[in-house]
Amino acid sequence: MSDKSSNVSDNIQLAHSLSDAPPDQLLTPYRSVGELLGRRVDEFENEPFLIFYGDGSPRTEYSYREFYEEVCKTANLLRAEGIRPGDRIGVVSYNHAETVIQYFAAWLMNAIVVPVNAGEDDRSIQYVLRNSGTKLLFVRDLYVERIRRLIDLESTRCIQTGRRVDASLPQYSTEISRQQVRFAPDSPSSVDQDAVIVYTSGTTGNPKGVVLSQYNLMVSAMSIAEWHQLADDQRMMGVLPLHHVNGIIVTLMTPLYAGAGIVLNQKFHAEKFFERIAAERVSVVSVVPTLLQFLIHARPDLEGYKLAQFRHILCGAGPLTVELATKFEQTFSIPIIHGYGLSETTCYSSFLPLDLSPAKHRSWMTKHGFPSIGVPLPVNEMAIHDQEGNELGEGERGEIVIRGHNVMKGYFEDPEANTSAFAHGWFRSGDEGFFLVDDEGRTFYFITGRIKELIIRGGVNISPFEIDQVLMHLPGVAAGIAVGFENEWFGEEVGAYVTLKPGSEVTESQVLTECRKVLPFAKSPKVVVFGDEVPLTSTGKYQRSTLRDLFSRWKAVQFTEPK
Repeated sequence: MSDKSSNVSDNIQLAHSLSDAPPDQLLTPYRSVGELLGRRVDEFENEPFLIFYGDGSPRTEYSYREFYEEVCKTANLLRAEGIRPGDRIGVVSYNHAETVIQYFAAWLMNAIVVPVNAGEDDRSIQYVLRNSGTKLLFVRDLYVERIRRLIDLESTRCIQTGRRVDASLPQYSTEISRQQVRFAPDSPSSVDQDAVIVYTSGTTGNPKGVVLSQYNLMVSAMSIAEWHQLADDQRMMGVLPLHHVNGIIVTLMTPLYAGAGIVLNQKFHAEKFFERIAAERVSVVSVVPTLLQFLIHARPDLEGYKLAQFRHILCGAGPLTVELATKFEQTFSIPIIHGYGLSETTCYSSFLPLDLSPAKHRSWMTKHGFPSIGVPLPVNEMAIHDQEGNELGEGERGEIVIRGHNVMKGYFEDPEANTSAFAHGWFRSGDEGFFLVDDEGRTFYFITGRIKELIIRGGVNISPFEIDQVLMHLPGVAAGIAVGFENEWFGEEVGAYVTLKPGSEVTESQVLTECRKVLPFAKSPKVVVFGDEVPLTSTGKYQRSTLRDLFSRWKAVQFTEPK
């Protein structure tokens, strides 16, 4: 091993440590997700575990025992297909009960889940599947034809789920009906076993694979369940996509750890949100700021709903403004427990405390220019560093850094990214922030912006570089860059700043149309601002942040995909 590789390895090891708990001092009693699931089945066998609301289909409910048997049958199917511990399983689906079963089946047999976001463009999906070395894909019927065009069926087995749309491919429900309801793993489980590779956009180039272990999943779920006081007689509702780490950890793993129930929605529907919370006696829901804005706009009447068991909304994964937080809490009288985290820290690293008085909660949410992201969870530590890795003091702005047991194992086969991300023995978030200390000595953190230039639209990371490449190749365009601008509906939206070649008469409509031929709607610019030159730093880098104000007139506009 080279000195450089050794240093990176040492820094990653440091980033997995707590000051009072080294990485090998485990904080959970379970050695695997399979062991945790088996224990909960023994404890809550006939209690409801997973309730699923599909669009246009009836409500479906699985008890802990029924769910476990479906997981075992699916694990046996994977083994019959030649999948072994350490192999990677891709899942291309919208939220569905079968998706949850497939995830847990992979973990039961110590395989690795690669969630695929079907909303990505073809090039990104191909990269994820090739880079991860996925051996088998579960593909929902809606996406079968598209995925077949993108993969080599000789090297990647494909099983269709839902309706049979391709007679040449095996069909999931038929195949698992032939399997046994018991499963014995091929080898002993290890807490360090890889569980998920979640691909997240970087500021440049291809998406990066975030490798999370089974221990990462369990320790993060434990910390979230304990923080939010989730008990075995409660339920959490999920409306966020299961291809995202928030959906995986908060929606699936956290209720399992607590022995609680899951209410999973295929999609978020503002008009059904409180209705289902009431009907299923939900205690906590996880959302991104975008959904708060949709609920405010829908203004559902809560009078007819019994919400006595509903305690609060958990919110993170995107920019939350003081204005939006205040408006939501005043409209619905429901507290927002604001938090912060990344895929690289297995979702959440901090939350506002639940024991704050209403006045103190309001103060931390509104009095400092930004809603506080709370205090660090016990499974990790946070700090503010300067560019050289020196720790900064109270009120000083710098980079938010995290270390602890929920920090990822590293980026998949990307030593350069690991070298940068783990410099100084902490995970560097790329986000700017500061902290203040309350009268009890607790450290409250705030996020003020990003050092990295990612655009976060509706909680999803978008690389501006990818959009830049499209803009720069448009006929008549001299230079074009993507700019993330503040938007009340999605937190941030995508704009394009464009300079034209002499004599060019390219219009905004033409730029938008050409971009949408290449990019999915979420990534495509929604508006174009034309200018004379692109501002650069002294080292020749784009100064995107200086252009954000040019898009301020579209802050309140909801951009919808053309039919």
